[in-house]
Amino acid sequence: MVRPHPPIPPPDRWAPLAEGRAPRQYASGQLIYLQETRAEEFYYILSGTVKCFISSPGGDERTLTLHHDGDLIGEAAFFDRQPRVSSAVAVTPCALVTVDRPRLEDVFARHPGLAVSMLEYLARTVRLLSVHVDGAFLQADKRIARHLLSLSPTPSGALRCTHEEIGSTVGVSRVTVSRVLGEFDRKGWIKTGYRSLTVQNRRALEQLLAKPEA
Repeated sequence: MVRPHPPIPPPDRWAPLAEGRAPRQYASGQLIYLQETRAEEFYYILSGTVKCFISSPGGDERTLTLHHDGDLIGEAAFFDRQPRVSSAVAVTPCALVTVDRPRLEDVFARHPGLAVSMLEYLARTVRLLSVHVDGAFLQADKRIARHLLSLSPTPSGALRCTHEEIGSTVGVSRVTVSRVLGEFDRKGWIKTGYRSLTVQNRRALEQLLAKPEA
């Protein structure tokens, strides 16, 4: 069963990571980090959208998720000191702050409460990865419902995503995404908007996921 979403954190939760740091600028399409490389640092997104994806030896690519301003990326491999399991590329022009170990230790010393927030964020990252693993066995409508429930809403309650982004992440066509979201909208479970949507009935989506596969 999908757990209720945690409260929306304040938009400046990671602001201490950026204090006194000049952000790096990335153009649309520019690679930020590469799968299988060492993670000497992670990134705090000040602005823009970043796509995290995995690549197969044969060159196939699968989108894991899209991250927006206020998110962290690359933190899992940074903490476990293992090679990165995914790559990241800027979807739009981005401004990112890099955080290495000395910097993080300094921030934690000055803002000890931030360490708990970091643990919560890491736990959510693990949960999202597990969703991708077992979600591959679900029907399209359940994949999409599960993906919507996993996204963090903005302070206004909206989810920033397009049909193409959802389809790329859950592994279905844009036509299928449009059809399923249209059904969800007609049932009053969601309300669609321009490049965003709002979940109106989380319980209904959770009940859909709980139904046995046909």
